Amino acid sequence: MKKTISSLAVAAITLFSVQFVAAQEFSKGTNVINAGIGLGGNFNIGSFGNSSPSIGVNLSYERGIWETGDFGVVSLGGYLGYKSYRSDFQDDTFRYSYAIVGVRGAFHYIGLNVENLDVYGGAMLAYNIASFDGDGDVFSLNSRPSGTVFVGGRWYFTENFGVFAEAGYGVAFLSLGAAFRF
Repeated sequence: MKKTISSLAVAAITLFSVQFVAAQEFSKGTNVINAGIGLGGNFNIGSFGNSSPSIGVNLSYERGIWETGDFGVVSLGGYLGYKSYRSDFQDDTFRYSYAIVGVRGAFHYIGLNVENLDVYGGAMLAYNIASFDGDGDVFSLNSRPSGTVFVGGRWYFTENFGVFAEAGYGVAFLSLGAAFRF
């Protein structure tokens, strides 16, 4: 009888452990590509006259690099973003362009144990490339290295496809889009 109870206890613990591992939406070796649009942000690019911003676009990649015990997974990856503004002033049109190229690291918290949810926060080191085009003259405007922090979450509808929301200072204050896991 003791052997049967022992065997059932081991089977239950093993089954629970397998269920817990399967519920983790981000683990070591996981790869994710986010493709999104950005909302908000002006990047201190001055404008005058009638100004109309484009929708920011961004693309990021990350890979789970190491586990931190039962708490989470650390990932490393890259980020690309672009946004522009067009200003009409008198009879002239001016365009301000803003691009970001960066490397980033994130911590994915796995303690929530909510199926299909990946929550994370991290930091990015980037180079911000700003330019101005007016009357055919293009020149660099306030391009510089920068650092930022972000928080986000992904909800997966299938094994490989989900949506994400991320707040921070990338190409916009809020990014929304699709996430592809492989």
